[in-house]
Amino acid sequence: MSGEDKPGLSYKARRRWSLVLLLVGLPVYIVAVVTVVNWLDRPPIWLELLVYLALGILWALPFKFVFRGVGKEDPDQE
Repeated sequence: MSGEDKPGLSYKARRRWSLVLLLVGLPVYIVAVVTVVNWLDRPPIWLELLVYLALGILWALPFKFVFRGVGKEDPDQE
């Protein structure tokens, strides 16, 4: 390592958190969204599709910083 303290999460931490979010957080979010939509009276299919598409995009926005650069090589590795 370079020994410099960079602000934010390290590359390894971002990789681990992205796996946790994808393998645990996303299924929990999907179950929660389907449960809430089923509590309501079923809307028309086009409206239900729009709701699922919008919520499918919205879940990732708060975690954008975690997923940024995860697919690339470790920048700290020599």
